Amino acid sequence: MATILESEMLNYFTQLDEAEKTSVVRMLKAFINGKKENSNITIEEYNNELLAAENEFKNGNYISHDELLNEIKSW
Repeated sequence: MATILESEMLNYFTQLDEAEKTSVVRMLKAFINGKKENSNITIEEYNNELLAAENEFKNGNYISHDELLNEIKSW
């Protein structure tokens, strides 16, 4: 089954122009890197990250939606 899928991917990939190929390769790299980064975290680490984020929020370390929109306008 993998060879059929790989063949289909190659068929579509060869129809792309260079810019589109570059974009697809970057997307695939992002998927792979994200997979590697997320596969090494334990539930305890995940929960600790959530607690840290909650504490930052409780301490006022955030911006509102309106503040973010105003910040974006200044870019």
